[in-house]
Amino acid sequence: MVDIEPHYAWRNIYVSSKDEKSPLFERDYSELDLENKIYDHFIHPQWDHIGSTTLYIKIIFVDYDTQFACIELIGEWNDCINNDIMHFKRNILDDLMFHGINKFALIGENILNFHASDDSYYEEWKEEIEDGWIAIVNFQNHVLREFESENILDYFNWNEDLNFVAWRTYNPEQLQAVLSNLLEIPHWIS
Repeated sequence: MVDIEPHYAWRNIYVSSKDEKSPLFERDYSELDLENKIYDHFIHPQWDHIGSTTLYIKIIFVDYDTQFACIELIGEWNDCINNDIMHFKRNILDDLMFHGINKFALIGENILNFHASDDSYYEEWKEEIEDGWIAIVNFQNHVLREFESENILDYFNWNEDLNFVAWRTYNPEQLQAVLSNLLEIPHWIS
């Protein structure tokens, strides 16, 4: 897992540790010291710790004018034991929403599995973004089924087309446009 780096092609456009509005402002990174791990597997030092021992993130882009943020995730999303959604919501999302972000792209290809608890933080998040959206992109099918079985998928904007977005081939502005267009197509999970 240490070889899985967060997406870095947009670093010439946005770096969360240099964004004064970011909850990760002035965070220091080491390319040599491995500190964070998921269970007994060290992860790349560029992933950001959010308070959970199993879920890490990277805010790879934020545009305050268009109210859009793209966040890549890695690990096990475990609400049952670690209350990961609480850490994510309180330590990252609340700050972004305070600065007007209401459109979120969550990149989930590196989420290994999901364990549910209650849905109150998801419900709160969905209510707080009002006319915005939370697109989940490239999550593995078994994770989507876990979201669906616990009715968590109801809080996200998702359709099957979002699982085939070649998001790395776009710049952030293009990705936001692609996601906005795909969210208008109702191909909901069955």
